[in-house]
Amino acid sequence: MFERRSLTAPITLGVVMIIMVVVLAVVWILGNWLSASGTRASASVFWTILATGSVMLAAMLAGVIAYLTLTVKAFNLNRRQSNFIDAVTHELKSPIASLKLCLQTLSRRNLDEQQQTDFHRFMLEDVERLDSLINHLLDAARIERGNEPMEKEPIRLDELLNQISTAICLRHRVPEDSIEVVCPPITVLSQMVQLDILFRNLIDNSVKYGGSPPKVHIRAKTNVDNQVVVSVVDNGNGIPANQKRKVFGRFVRLGNELERSRPGTGLGLHLVRNVTKAVGGTVRILDRQEETGTEFSVTLSGVVANESDLSSPKN
Repeated sequence: MFERRSLTAPITLGVVMIIMVVVLAVVWILGNWLSASGTRASASVFWTILATGSVMLAAMLAGVIAYLTLTVKAFNLNRRQSNFIDAVTHELKSPIASLKLCLQTLSRRNLDEQQQTDFHRFMLEDVERLDSLINHLLDAARIERGNEPMEKEPIRLDELLNQISTAICLRHRVPEDSIEVVCPPITVLSQMVQLDILFRNLIDNSVKYGGSPPKVHIRAKTNVDNQVVVSVVDNGNGIPANQKRKVFGRFVRLGNELERSRPGTGLGLHLVRNVTKAVGGTVRILDRQEETGTEFSVTLSGVVANESDLSSPKN
């Protein structure tokens, strides 16, 4: 899951830059020696030395810029991974501490039936939270490997969206009308596991970062290009324009990890982007002008199937 960068590129770049420094030094010394010794040389020799030195200097500058770019990328990745570890640590410790407290209370005190029922409910919520985190991490690892080919199958998109929305409302303990799904009966040929990961993470993100109470509107329609366009709109604070591309990165969460009030790992939208690419689609964050909230638009290319397509024999 963590990105493992090869050392071949930076080591090769470093060796090449050292060689260029040596060559540039030799050229500079040769040029100065010729000038100091008064040796008569043709103009072509001096122009050759000048051109070689200029090319070497430009190449060295390019190498320095490349090294600086690699350093900045490594620093940003390290910071995101540190935030990810902080988030996962918090996500693991909080439900475990709550479970421990509930078990200690149940074992040391005589509680009435209603209190026991409440504690059992709290414990179940903590277990569901742990289960969700583990599934999230497993999904990320599976998508990163990308070595599990799956057969496409006919999927009722409207039924899938409604099932996911109901499950997310139960998980976040919000009314079912918090998520509105408007989707005609659409059948797509795709991979059930991939679509489930895609829309589960996208809708969960919209509920999690929506307003209080959250309101999420989901619209799905087909277009003339035989595509499915799914729009997911929430009533949260929105995403700054300069962060819209960054939020799809791995481990990316806006702000300081230790100051956030909402749980998360920074993998949700990263999974959304990667899964969308895997099924041949695109995902964008649309501008909402003066309206609040965030609107995600997912386009699934070439997956719409008519009933005749599903009933026709496959070669």
